[in-house]
Amino acid sequence: MKRVTKLDLLFLVSIIFISISFGFYLHKYHIIPYAKLKWLLNQHLATHSHNNKITENRRQNHYGFWSIGIYKGSTPFNLFDPEDIENPVISAKDITDIDADFVADPFLIFKDNTYFLFFEVLNRVSGHGDIGYAESKNITKWTYKKIIIDENFHLSYPYVFEWEKKYYLIPESSQDLSVRLYRANSFPDSWEYEGNLLSGFPYTDPSVFRYQNKWWLFISIPGHNVLNLFYSDNLIKGWQPHPLNPIVKFNKHIARPGGRILIFKDKIYRFAQDDEPRYGLQVYAFEVTELSEKSYNEVKLLKNPIIKMTGKGWNATGMHHLDLQSINNQWVAAVDGRSL
Repeated sequence: MKRVTKLDLLFLVSIIFISISFGFYLHKYHIIPYAKLKWLLNQHLATHSHNNKITENRRQNHYGFWSIGIYKGSTPFNLFDPEDIENPVISAKDITDIDADFVADPFLIFKDNTYFLFFEVLNRVSGHGDIGYAESKNITKWTYKKIIIDENFHLSYPYVFEWEKKYYLIPESSQDLSVRLYRANSFPDSWEYEGNLLSGFPYTDPSVFRYQNKWWLFISIPGHNVLNLFYSDNLIKGWQPHPLNPIVKFNKHIARPGGRILIFKDKIYRFAQDDEPRYGLQVYAFEVTELSEKSYNEVKLLKNPIIKMTGKGWNATGMHHLDLQSINNQWVAAVDGRSL
């Protein structure tokens, strides 16, 4: 082991001082706002540690840290890993256009007798997530296509939906301190950035839905222990915070969104990932019993968790996401699982 000298320490202190001085210079002259400067510094440190851990996991398991599967169910709340599907249906080894560490956060669209799956792909080279997609004709065999959205910051949780015969996608873009909206120029593989729904804070896992002629948005924050609600008459602009925010506070078990909001028999259900004692253990379901611009209430379903780790295979140690949809008279859920 090399002995650390006073000269080594002096050099290290000098480098740190120069880096901090340069950062605050950028802030002082409004090149980078302070909040974003602080966020980028924290993200750099977290990403370095996170990537080292992921790389080690990647060496140990061919699925990657997270992978994607398909569940089925007789009802939305009675899901199982079907025998006719070999899960995971998409994993890191299926990604052909970049070097992927894992895939996660799947969202499903059924259009023209074809299943489309949109998901995060963690790029090992850049260290941030891109948005990719895959297709299937029978939901059992999937073909990975390509990366469709690649920004110079991390993207995940590609919440894709249809509105007025157009397809939109809202990913998590917390590193950009924004909630970004994309519109499909040509579905499924060409997307254009439309603008920000919210800006100025590292929002996580934005989950949008329309109910009683109004748009609603569940969204969490770093720390995974707070859930906020926003609403608007217009999808693209005019978003307002709910007066009861935060509607969930200081509870890592139920605060962070865990997939698409489900409206079933005119009832609203939200899904929450359990992040305590560690990230991404299982997913709980809640029925929203009261929703207005002034009020909010919910109740946890008796049958919970909806999905959970199995102790073996591709989802041995965690599951933290599902997108539930009724397709061809059956309930189908795109889910993800952690193998290590």
